[in-house]
Amino acid sequence: MKKEIAFLSIAIAFIAGIVVGVVMAVYYEDKTPIMSTAMKQSPPGSAPAVPSEDFQRKIELLLSILKDDPKNLDVLTQLGNAYFDTDQFDRAIEAYSKALALDPKNADVRTDMGIMYRKKGNSDRAIAEFKKAAEDDPQHVNSRYNLGIVLLHDKGDLKSAIKAWEDYLKVEPSGPRAENIRNQMAKMRDMVK
Repeated sequence: MKKEIAFLSIAIAFIAGIVVGVVMAVYYEDKTPIMSTAMKQSPPGSAPAVPSEDFQRKIELLLSILKDDPKNLDVLTQLGNAYFDTDQFDRAIEAYSKALALDPKNADVRTDMGIMYRKKGNSDRAIAEFKKAAEDDPQHVNSRYNLGIVLLHDKGDLKSAIKAWEDYLKVEPSGPRAENIRNQMAKMRDMVK
């Protein structure tokens, strides 16, 4: 009799667990926002995402402003950023190129363009853009950080990545990424030996 009650209790608990699990899954599925494809990070060389309606409206507004004012640096930069955020590599590069024609020493825009070249699979061009950004603005940390990333992950060039991050640490020795970079460099130096 005790075995039967134990088996019955286990069966009831098992069924109750399934029911509760299904109810919770349905409940939380409705509450969890779905990340649009445009917001996901894509690996280098992957296809561009389709922009969400909000991004598409923003892009259309920026394009309409540029029809009347094609040399509006701020709008060109915002357009490049909107294309950046939606992984539209070629369009971002085109907008950033136009912005750089107006302000060739803008290290932020040049670095973002370099990131787009990397995502497009052109790591050599990305490296060139990051180096140019660092040359144009000797205090620009993101260009140096991204240069190290591309040299390490895309090129497998540990020595050059270490050099890029040493330059980064000269500019920002105690920034938010500095300790992580130091730890990564220590591991890389062990690998180079």
